[in-house]
Formats: sequence, structure tokens, C-alpha cells
Amino acid sequence: MVSFHGDALRVHGALAEAPTEVLQAIVGFVNGRGVVRRRARRTLAAFEIPQPLGPGPSRRPPASHPDDEPLAARLRATHADLNRERFDGTLGPIAIRVSRRMRSRLGHYSAGRADAPEIAIGRRHARRDGWASVVDTLVHEMVHQWQHETRRRVAHDRAFREKARAVGIEPHAMRPATPRH
Repeated sequence: MVSFHGDALRVHGALAEAPTEVLQAIVGFVNGRGVVRRRARRTLAAFEIPQPLGPGPSRRPPASHPDDEPLAARLRATHADLNRERFDGTLGPIAIRVSRRMRSRLGHYSAGRADAPEIAIGRRHARRDGWASVVDTLVHEMVHQWQHETRRRVAHDRAFREKARAVGIEPHAMRPATPRH
């Protein structure tokens, strides 16, 4: 909400309409030391930023690149098959895209807004590691989808590990070994 470094002060826009005590806490945070600054920090942390009415701007990355659409379509078809085979058809439809931005991740499940969950698979992963590895990554993300849809915490916890084994994958992400030259 408030950060101060050098001569630059950054303040969340909602604080412009904040009560006087919160504005004074900003001054105390910037100019104060010790107890004054800690007290100001507590006041700022306790201030609730009002939430805008209605949906805000989407920060969702763009859809798959047009050149990656055949791969995205294959992933969607594979998701449908895996849903029937390994999840008894219990998972709902979901957006699946190929990400050109993922560098260290193989895939990612995003619950997003309630109406727009998504699975993203890294293009680099698909090109480098082979289809079998991509399918394992897809199933891994489908387990996260299952957690979300069954109102469980989306995490790599015991429920995740048990479900992963039940649907036939190792419960941790594994990148295939790459030969060293």
C-alpha cells in the first residue's frame, strides 16, 4: 500500500480518500523511526482497501499464439479423454492454452475468477520434453483442477499426492533428464 525508497513515495490510489489518521500514518511511516514507524505500519496494514464494484480489468495472459493453436486443440482433446479415463468425467470444461512465456514452469493451473479457470502448458516444455511428459504435466494440472472443483485447497498437500497416485502420475513435477554434452 505504501513504499518509500530514496526520494520516491508510492501510495495505493485508494489511500487518496482515506481518513485523516491513515494519511497521518503515511507521514509517520515515511518520516518516523522506531515506535512511530511501527505504529504507522500497523495503522496502514489495518486499513482495508475498498474493492471496486463489478469485475475489474482482466490480467489474464492472451490466448495461445495462433501458431500454437493446433497444440492447444490437441491438449483440449487430451484433457477430455483423460477426464473420462482417469477422473470418471467429473471435471468441468476448462480453458487450455499454450504459453510462450513459461521458462521454468512446465504447466500451471489458475483458478482465476470463478467463471474462468485455466490450464497453461509451456510451449518450451512441449517442444523439448515430448508428448508423454506433456501429458503427465496436463494430468498434474488436472489434479489441481480437481482440488479446486471439489473445494479443496489448491496445493501440493496430502490430498494432491493421493489423487495424483490414484490417476497414475507421480505426485511431484518431474522434468525428463536432459543429456549433458
